[in-house]
Amino acid sequence: MKYTYYPGCSVSATANLYQESIDSVMPGLGIELEELDDWNCCGATAYMSVRELLSFAISARNLALAEKLHRDLVTPCSACYLVLNKTNNYCAEYPDIRKKVGQALEAGGLNYSGNVKVRHLLDVVVNDVEKEKIASTLKKDLSALKVAPYYGCQIVRPEIGLDDPDDPQSMDELIRSVGATCVDYSMKTKCCGASLMGTEEKKALH
Repeated sequence: MKYTYYPGCSVSATANLYQESIDSVMPGLGIELEELDDWNCCGATAYMSVRELLSFAISARNLALAEKLHRDLVTPCSACYLVLNKTNNYCAEYPDIRKKVGQALEAGGLNYSGNVKVRHLLDVVVNDVEKEKIASTLKKDLSALKVAPYYGCQIVRPEIGLDDPDDPQSMDELIRSVGATCVDYSMKTKCCGASLMGTEEKKALH
């Protein structure tokens, strides 16, 4: 199974261990991730809150590049997943935004027709790989582990449709499929406050 891969900025910096894990695990599951050539930062949710149209434009550039490859675009980053999907949705629903974003892309010699499906890596692992395949790749017994999954507030938003926004189960099922015990708790979809940390630290930590 081959996918176009949009890593985002974080996995090459503060979340580099996440990328190392992806590189180690995905080949064993039969998942081939081909990195999108010449991709740019999506701006994350922070940039979208102050320069929404420009945020749509720079994210649409990645979508335009991916569209040429005719494959699903997969990202491991929840913020990238949200922004890329929001760009897709807004360009589809609002003609004025679609027109302005199209003009920005045209200035860079690109065009986007809206045909890219953006997926989170979790979605690919859970829905494209058989659970028996996942279990067969294990090298250690994980039955003693108790794992509490944290989804956060971005990948389960209703407009994206990855999972139930109130009680997501994708990670829960994945944890059980490798023999570990999934621990349920009330905070698994609560915001971590990341977008506020730079400007309102006290509120973010509250």
